[in-house]
Amino acid sequence: MAARTRAPAELVLMATAARRHFIDGRSKIEIAEELGVSRFKVARLLETARATGVVRIEISVQDDIDVDLSDRLRDRFGLTHAIVVDTVEEDPAVLRRRLGQVAAELATEIVTEADVLGLSWARSVHAMTRELSRLPHVPAVQLTGTLSRADMDESPVDLVRDVARIARGPAYVFYAPMVMPDAASARALLRQRELVTTFAQFSSVTKAFVGIGHWSAGASTLYEAMTDKERGQLARRGVVGEISGIFITAKGKAVHGPISKRIVAIDDTSMRSIPEVVAIPYGLAKEPAVRAALLSGLVDSVVTDSSLARALLDS
Repeated sequence: MAARTRAPAELVLMATAARRHFIDGRSKIEIAEELGVSRFKVARLLETARATGVVRIEISVQDDIDVDLSDRLRDRFGLTHAIVVDTVEEDPAVLRRRLGQVAAELATEIVTEADVLGLSWARSVHAMTRELSRLPHVPAVQLTGTLSRADMDESPVDLVRDVARIARGPAYVFYAPMVMPDAASARALLRQRELVTTFAQFSSVTKAFVGIGHWSAGASTLYEAMTDKERGQLARRGVVGEISGIFITAKGKAVHGPISKRIVAIDDTSMRSIPEVVAIPYGLAKEPAVRAALLSGLVDSVVTDSSLARALLDS
């Protein structure tokens, strides 16, 4: 029989202290009183128990959340929340649906009755709202106008009203396209009462959910709403992506100009004042735009897929 590395009495004392602390949840002071030793002795016993393998702590997550990637992404970009869904799926529709489920769970977890919820028009945000089943009693605010898409049968007005019904709170909405023909027509539209009322709520929004578009065909709804000439103008100014109608460069700088004056949506100043903006991007193709968004100061939290998260961490 091999010799014991520790005396039996000490081993039993160590195991007893460890069980009472790690399993029963007792404090070191309580254990010291129960065992008739000093709290410093208890601290040494617990430290030795972990160092020698008497106590082994295993963190097991049964869900499909990649905790390590989530933690690294949060630290790398200084995010409030980073939730990375571990998936090898590449089909955009499947990714949107899965991220929408997780984003809905996050919304249920972090939105409180003290919040005002802002929602932008994006396919990933639409996927999230379809998964929501409960929220605290909060107002819901529309942050952007409408962009027509064949694969989306609901408008941002429908989206915000659906969320407001779930939350049993007021809905602040407006009927307007996201892109107007010129700056003058955009200014005229913004004087309408329902837009004035809704835009006045932007300063009250405390949590917002948005999408991120990469400035390329098929990766941004706003890109597809522009002419070839306008796309070229923005590309020459260094635009790599957009967030709720806010154009951003690779370094995260917001781009202003004649085209941005035609956008009917929240602006970068108002978005930066929101305490937590949660983006729901997906797909490797969007990596440059998502990186720019994370550098911009416009986004505080992210729900994304593991492939995109790794690309953000590796580049």
